[in-house]
Amino acid sequence: MLKILKYSYYDLIRSRWSYVYFLFYLALGFVLLFLNNDLSKAVITLMNVIIVLVPLIGTIFGVMYFYNSKEFTELLLAQPLKRSSIFLGQYFGVAGSLTLSLILGLGIPFTLYGLFKSNAIWDFSLLLATGAFLTLIFTALAFNIAISNENRIKGFGYAVLLWLFLAVVYDGLFLMSLIVFEEYPLDSYSLLATMLNPIDLSRTLILLKLDISALLGYTGAVFKQFFGTDAGLMVSVAMLSMWTVLPLWRLAYKSKHKDF
Repeated sequence: MLKILKYSYYDLIRSRWSYVYFLFYLALGFVLLFLNNDLSKAVITLMNVIIVLVPLIGTIFGVMYFYNSKEFTELLLAQPLKRSSIFLGQYFGVAGSLTLSLILGLGIPFTLYGLFKSNAIWDFSLLLATGAFLTLIFTALAFNIAISNENRIKGFGYAVLLWLFLAVVYDGLFLMSLIVFEEYPLDSYSLLATMLNPIDLSRTLILLKLDISALLGYTGAVFKQFFGTDAGLMVSVAMLSMWTVLPLWRLAYKSKHKDF
């Protein structure tokens, strides 16, 4: 698996899209810090970009790489290699290159602007950690969609719909349900609904750590009470880890039982 991971990683590193992705975050970091020297405010602005863009890029890159390397994958399947090692190696190569581009692209400008001398270092670290989690999660979901659909158009369509649902539609349905059932106690329901969406969970964690939980409105106090504690943080990290592990388990299972 390590050899396949290394090949996939270097293959993507040589791709111009990896450089575009890296340069985008590098330029974004310098522009934000040039317009606003307050690192905390720059982190808040970055959150709005990362929460939406990182899942989209992870989804598209994952689907594109799977379909574009299909012939090479079939060649590997003819070799005495474990199927799960092939697909997991490709997955970690894609997710690793995207995560590295994100961390370096944002880390370089913030480090040059004195991040390590500022109190915002912990908020920025949490932002990068959630961005890395979202990359791992949505790349894994993209691989699952691609391996389940031979048709490329269907695969791309399902992947974009998944991102659209979790990034936009889910929030609308969540808010509508809160309005409809406003007469009932919704504390536990709100926490559960937030944990079932990795994008919402990441956004909530960052907002609370930035001490702007008032923006969460009706459920802000509930989230502050739960997510603001160490136990809440551990549960949140566990949920994000589960969102990463379960798609990987399905990918390994599907690869073993799929007829290529």
